[in-house]
Amino acid sequence: MISTRILTLRSWKRIGYMKFQRITSARNESSQTNNTNSNDQEGKPSKRGLILGVYEKQDKSEGIIFTSSADKFNKVTSGKLQEHLILSGSSLKKGKNRIFYGLDKEYPCVSVVGLGPKNAGFNELEEIEEQRENIRIGVSGGVKQLQELGVTEAFVDSCGDSEAAAEGASLSLFTYDELKKESSRKPKVDLHLFDSEEASLASWKRGLTEAEGQNLARTLMETPANIMTPTRFAEHAEEVLSDKGVSVIKRDKAWAESKKMEAFLSVAKGSEEPPVFLELAYHGIDKGVKPLVIVGKGITFDSGGISLKPAAGMEAMRGDMGGAACTIGTIYTLAALKAPVNVIGLIPLCENMPNGRANKPGDVVTAMNGKTIQIDNTDAEGRLILADALCYACTFNPLSILDMATLTGAIVIALGSGATAVFTNSFKMWQMINQAGMRTGDRVWRMPLFQHYTKQVTESHLADLNNVGKHNRQAGSCTAAAFLKEFVPVDNWLHLDIAGVMENKDEVPYLSKGMSGRPTRTVVEFVQKVFKEKV
Repeated sequence: MISTRILTLRSWKRIGYMKFQRITSARNESSQTNNTNSNDQEGKPSKRGLILGVYEKQDKSEGIIFTSSADKFNKVTSGKLQEHLILSGSSLKKGKNRIFYGLDKEYPCVSVVGLGPKNAGFNELEEIEEQRENIRIGVSGGVKQLQELGVTEAFVDSCGDSEAAAEGASLSLFTYDELKKESSRKPKVDLHLFDSEEASLASWKRGLTEAEGQNLARTLMETPANIMTPTRFAEHAEEVLSDKGVSVIKRDKAWAESKKMEAFLSVAKGSEEPPVFLELAYHGIDKGVKPLVIVGKGITFDSGGISLKPAAGMEAMRGDMGGAACTIGTIYTLAALKAPVNVIGLIPLCENMPNGRANKPGDVVTAMNGKTIQIDNTDAEGRLILADALCYACTFNPLSILDMATLTGAIVIALGSGATAVFTNSFKMWQMINQAGMRTGDRVWRMPLFQHYTKQVTESHLADLNNVGKHNRQAGSCTAAAFLKEFVPVDNWLHLDIAGVMENKDEVPYLSKGMSGRPTRTVVEFVQKVFKEKV
């Protein structure tokens, strides 16, 4: 008896599915006939598509739970959307999506995306605003699906948070394929907000701008090192920032020598490419207000120097200027948003290469503040160039200093790609950047900055400091942060080790494989919080 009942239910399910296929096929044919202006000459799917959201059922007795926009669309189509969803089977889980054709002449392709539970809020265990992240994930899946179908105009449901929807949509479409032949490049998709409310549109534009800043960082990181040299990086920064009202000053080797930046220049001398020290300034409020200084590690290629890296994976070291790229992305976003903040960006740019003039293990150099550094590992070069940049940052009498660097392989082991590591001497600064990460979905995690680690880098045989410490295989990210702390005599300092989040494989659904541009959006949010709360 039970067996017969199961077979009957399965039979009805098959019949319903077949009916659904017939309806979809018929309407798809009708859609293609009636929308010839929207299709290309080869009869490919329409180039205009729509993304709508549905929430996950928490009880089997519940019907389909539409977003506000999806509900309106369902009514406009006389319930066709609901009909097709019912015929397609079980409810949509978070991040899953289904495509329907022929529901509406204006939008022949409709991707319905799962947004998870409607009542999702702050997840204490995950330390994330879950509903916002669900929207990013859901929308990104729908946009990518439409892109694969050749859609070139996508109209996106705000899903209750148009900023998050814009972020998910724009970030998911990023691809670095400029160097491929045109036929191999992914089609471009223009994004539009489906909702009409003015507040939603303002948030949508904000989300697009935030994603644009992160995508800018991704582009800089992906560009091959033979193209994105220190000189070209500085030129590109000037090109994208100058029309946003950002002052861009390109300092040369002679300037760095005048500032006695021997640590920075010692790394640069191993390459034929000349070093550049980039100084950026954005003033969104009175110039008399103290600035927040962002310092970004700008090693445009890291071979390891004399302490040569293994060949496997070295190609990814084109992204070792991730801190510099995220600095550009952050300032670009703040300027584009006309944020009421004052920010200085400092980026020491050079390559770490093993020529005849390169640093040798055991060499001693002197930083801008007069401290001597014993270089026991030339592959720990990021902290050398940051040492001088941090010293220079202090001359601006800053409100706070934040540095970003793909600094250590140790942090990759410690945190993987789950969060950006934060080392800070300010509990208030930690709280603010942690809250920023919760909102953006690009989380941070606090790491220790104990005196225990300081002793390991200050007890050096030949100099005031050792660039790897006396126990160089233990707590490498912590000793690196302790080293940097010696060059920042200010109270509000944060060091972000972003080596673990430099690349994305499949961990973040709305980021494609490759350089991630993380944590640009989190730093943008953090900077605004600092000035809003008048720390």
